[in-house]
Amino acid sequence: MNLPFEPQRQTQDYQASDAAHHIHAFVDQKALNAEGPRVMVRGEGLYLWDSEGKRYLDGMSGLWCTQLGYGRKDLTAAAAAQMDQLAYYNMFFHTTHPAVIELSELLFSLLPGHYSHVIYTNSGSEANEVLIRTVRRYWQVLGKPQKKIMIGRWNGYHGSTLAASALGGMKFMHEMGGLIPDVSHIDEPYWYAQGGDLTPAEFGRRCALQLEEKILELGAQNVAGFIAEPFQGAGGMIFPPESYWPEVQRICRQYDVLLCADEVIGGFGRTGEWFAHQYFGFEPDTLSIAKGLTSGYLPMGGLVLSKRMAEALVERGGVFAHGLTYSGHPVAAAVALANLKALRDEGIVRQVKDDTGPYLHKLLHEVFGNHPLIGEIQGTGLLAALQFVEDKGTRKRFANENDLAWQCRTFGFEEGVIIRSTLGRMIMAPALVASRVELDELVDKTRIAVDRTARIAGKL
Repeated sequence: MNLPFEPQRQTQDYQASDAAHHIHAFVDQKALNAEGPRVMVRGEGLYLWDSEGKRYLDGMSGLWCTQLGYGRKDLTAAAAAQMDQLAYYNMFFHTTHPAVIELSELLFSLLPGHYSHVIYTNSGSEANEVLIRTVRRYWQVLGKPQKKIMIGRWNGYHGSTLAASALGGMKFMHEMGGLIPDVSHIDEPYWYAQGGDLTPAEFGRRCALQLEEKILELGAQNVAGFIAEPFQGAGGMIFPPESYWPEVQRICRQYDVLLCADEVIGGFGRTGEWFAHQYFGFEPDTLSIAKGLTSGYLPMGGLVLSKRMAEALVERGGVFAHGLTYSGHPVAAAVALANLKALRDEGIVRQVKDDTGPYLHKLLHEVFGNHPLIGEIQGTGLLAALQFVEDKGTRKRFANENDLAWQCRTFGFEEGVIIRSTLGRMIMAPALVASRVELDELVDKTRIAVDRTARIAGKL
């Protein structure tokens, strides 16, 4: 093998042991066992190497999380130094520690001024679990314990745990684990697929008004909060029309419903703003964060609270009956601190907004703007989605769009680029440190994969 390292075992040995002990995420495990998973053994910058020596440009930042790419020595050094000093302690027993305090100081210096407190978790799923209890507790403290219902969106994604998947709107997940009481859903703002003859602006307002209709149906006195991703991530990198978020915010304020933004994917520079809600111009009451908080180097998430929520919980709430063993873990906090300092001090978020983000989208429109298989290009900053379409004039989608997109994703792996398929959309979100040269490679290899797919679909 032409490798800068040597795997300790043969690929088949790794695969056999993996099949014997693991159930992977969102796959048919029996089929995966027959195929054998790729065994990734090394990462550097935007690149990964598998156990066979094949190199891939990671166009998905792992799972939308490796903002700084792989192999950052400053992050590993921060982890090692913290392990030497204080490998672990909890935030129970009336205690705290410097790493988590310094992280929060930096975090709130980067956030808009109407936020003040955070409850740390280990993941985005946990952040959204904590969200439900925290929102309900807030209304209890204000003397409105009947405000319990959370409204989410169909095809939204908020995690894989029971309550988080219930908040989300992916029905196949509900079928596996069931729902929980007091959760309701409205339609997603997916204009290309569902807008019909409406303009994007008309459709955005119509989707937003569904929230008002649902609140009135359930009774505003019973609705605690509305949760949504600023743009849908796992649901296909779907951007709502510009008319959507202003109307949603108006409705939440009018009916005294908390506006809860899931920033697990959108946070920490992905859109060219520090947080995606800033790009879309609305002001949530809570932010669920994770992924880019540590660049994926260690598990960490959190629920950020507005000042008005935090003040009520602290000054009037008494004992907050919640806690996690690893909440604010000192090593994770030290890595998150180093990560946020790098994003800030190296000007990476500004670079995404002013340079690499516009460059990526210029490339995508040049390459795919007139492509026979692509009906729409969405995104901003270092994230994008390519919509497959059978007929551009009518926006008719392929009946087998899932299969086509999965095939395109497979072609991508063969070409040495990792992109993701969701429904009939190909999505990409490279590390925020991507150079123009690397973005050229990402788009070129994606083009080859899309062209190969177009031939199968009879479009080339």
